[in-house]
Amino acid sequence: MKFFKFFMIINVILAIIFYFGICVFAESTLYVWSNNSNSVETSEEVKTDTQNKTNSTTNSDIETSTEPESSEENPLGLESESAILIEQNSGQILYSHNIHEQLRPASVTKLMSILLIMEQINDGKLSLTDTISCSENAAHMGGSQIWLDTRETLTVDEMLKAICVVSANDCVVAMAEHIAGSEEAFVEMMNNKAKELGMNDTCFKNCHGIDEDGHVTSSYDISLMSRELLNKYPEITKYTTIYMDSLRDGKSELVNTNKLIRTYKGATGLKTGSTGLALYNLSASATRDDLSLIAVIMKAPSTKVRFAEATKLLDYGFSKFSYKQFAKKGDILDDVEVNKGVKSNVQIEFETDAGCLIEKGNESRIEQNMNIEPLQAPIEKGQKVGSVTYSLDGNTLSTVNLVASTNVDSISLFSMSKSVIYNWINLLRK
Repeated sequence: MKFFKFFMIINVILAIIFYFGICVFAESTLYVWSNNSNSVETSEEVKTDTQNKTNSTTNSDIETSTEPESSEENPLGLESESAILIEQNSGQILYSHNIHEQLRPASVTKLMSILLIMEQINDGKLSLTDTISCSENAAHMGGSQIWLDTRETLTVDEMLKAICVVSANDCVVAMAEHIAGSEEAFVEMMNNKAKELGMNDTCFKNCHGIDEDGHVTSSYDISLMSRELLNKYPEITKYTTIYMDSLRDGKSELVNTNKLIRTYKGATGLKTGSTGLALYNLSASATRDDLSLIAVIMKAPSTKVRFAEATKLLDYGFSKFSYKQFAKKGDILDDVEVNKGVKSNVQIEFETDAGCLIEKGNESRIEQNMNIEPLQAPIEKGQKVGSVTYSLDGNTLSTVNLVASTNVDSISLFSMSKSVIYNWINLLRK
């Protein structure tokens, strides 16, 4: 036993000497890793810097400005006055035709009303089970409606269903009055939200879309609020994908005004609109193989053209592009050396999903570049330690932070002694 105590003292002394030796050595070394030769095989390419450039596309490069110059060429030969196709996650514009022309939105206006309703639910100010009454004003809206009666109430869930499926003017006004106290106050909220989203072509005069002088927006702005709704509140597709349903215990039948819900593969919504002055409008969304697109059509000459041209835009997007996922959040990338740590290395992982929209046919030209900071203990789990960038021909596609997957304590007299003692105890147990 005396020999064991003597032996442990000797080991502690050696640990101290070793600790100071490590500290001196570590001060003279720095770890830098820049792997520029790593390449990643993908199936498509797209340039994703967000500078303001044109949205002209080629086989090797696609500009990713979210507000490019409008294409006057209209290569798809669209009859509609204005049209746009965007990728939902990034907002990247894939096709544009007169995208900033101010036009009457008709019931596509309700996308902003729906967005504000979902915002209220998300903030806890409103619940799907809350009951909403109907004012005389709401009951006499006219246009598309479910004939609300001032003596009845519907839940928020039922109101959303009526608004999304049959574009009920009476329901959207009832919701506006419930949320803001009056339709006028709600419209002010709509315009404030439009400014927040950068909808510079938009001025709302009402919450339903019935023609009114000065009530205008653009296909570009509609794509902005459509994207905001789908990205922030994807649960809205529970309503926008309904083709047929009913209210009032089956007495009121609902049939979706957006026929693409039934006919287009992967359709997720979103909203139709038409009046005698606005003609035929549509914001159509769809998802296939992790690629989500939004096509907006404004002032189509007929409802048939409206759906046909939205289909043409979506088909164009799905045939030309796809979403390439490089890694998922939490995926381990590699081990990295740590100075002055109780562990000599730490695993690094992706902080978020890594992926981007890519044009088909450029898979062999995608490169991966990792930039890792010199790491010195202590390291905390989740601490940023570097980044990984994916690029094509020098153009950045995606950049994602890399973080430490575990804690790494720094070397100290206590930690070294503790390590030595644990090692000896484990040795004696064998």
